[in-house]
Amino acid sequence: MFFSVCHTYAQLVYHDASKFPLLGKATEATGARYERLPDSLKNISRAPLWNLSRNSAGMAIRFRSNSTTIAAKWETLINFHMNHMTDTGAKGLDLYCLQKNGEWRFVNSGRPGGKTNQATIIANMRPEEREYMLYLPLYDGLVSLSIGVDSLATIDQPLIDYPIRKKPVVFYGTSILQGGCASRPGMAHTNIISRRLNRECINLGFSGNALLDLEVAKVIAEVDASVFVLDFVPNASVEQMKERMETFYRIIRSKHPATPVVFIEDPIFTHSRFDKRVAREVKAKNETIAAIFQSMKKTGEKNIYLLSSKDIIGHDGEATVDGIHFTDLGFMRYAEVLYPLIKKHIR
Repeated sequence: MFFSVCHTYAQLVYHDASKFPLLGKATEATGARYERLPDSLKNISRAPLWNLSRNSAGMAIRFRSNSTTIAAKWETLINFHMNHMTDTGAKGLDLYCLQKNGEWRFVNSGRPGGKTNQATIIANMRPEEREYMLYLPLYDGLVSLSIGVDSLATIDQPLIDYPIRKKPVVFYGTSILQGGCASRPGMAHTNIISRRLNRECINLGFSGNALLDLEVAKVIAEVDASVFVLDFVPNASVEQMKERMETFYRIIRSKHPATPVVFIEDPIFTHSRFDKRVAREVKAKNETIAAIFQSMKKTGEKNIYLLSSKDIIGHDGEATVDGIHFTDLGFMRYAEVLYPLIKKHIR
């Protein structure tokens, strides 16, 4: 005797993500929702910087739902691809769920297939209400995003104010800061730190373009932050640091006279053990930022800190994908070093 088993699958209904809170923006004055710099800079900023500002690095959607399935549809801005970073990290999505103890737990990723994407992130869950955070692409932008749930399920605004949005931590920096080359968006160190602090973090990382552009300092200065983290040394030359570092800092400091500002040295890149040119460059840059920092301290600047890069990615040479850009291991190690410093000074 044969018995037929009938499986009933709930139809999914998609909801525009613009209905839900978006974390990780320094300003709301952007031309499109998932951009990072104000539209007023479109014809002012250097073209490479402006184009990178349209990447959604560090942004996340907060929502809650009792659905048994969470899915997504999204269209990327340029369908970006690199040969040393996963497509999931560059242009995919990453879902986390808030646990009863207040910690965020990875659920699953939305893996992209091209410019236009549709993916079931998780299925077969119990139909109970959960708080979610959906991280957006690190190295691409979004034209549109919608979240799919069961047709009979609810999807609503978050009830719990985590990560706390008051007094965010603002990070400025390079491709590493932007998230290169995390395997998925949640593994960028700004996102790791945000979850651990349960505090909103703003990622102003611009791949290859953290050149101390003063208009970016003005954007940063408009944020009522708890801590400012300035991590530009991998991109800025010795000459650019000498010319602009103190001015960049003073633009921020003029509006935030007591807020802690953390400067970070150039990482000791893993291949610098072998590439002597790179080793000399790292040494020169770190000597320069140290000299400028000490000069500022001598003139009476307070609440400024310089983080040594000596231990930030370990000493086994296993923390990068190409000698420079971090793997998930590198990002986790970086977060482990940065987290206690930020936690100590956060307000």
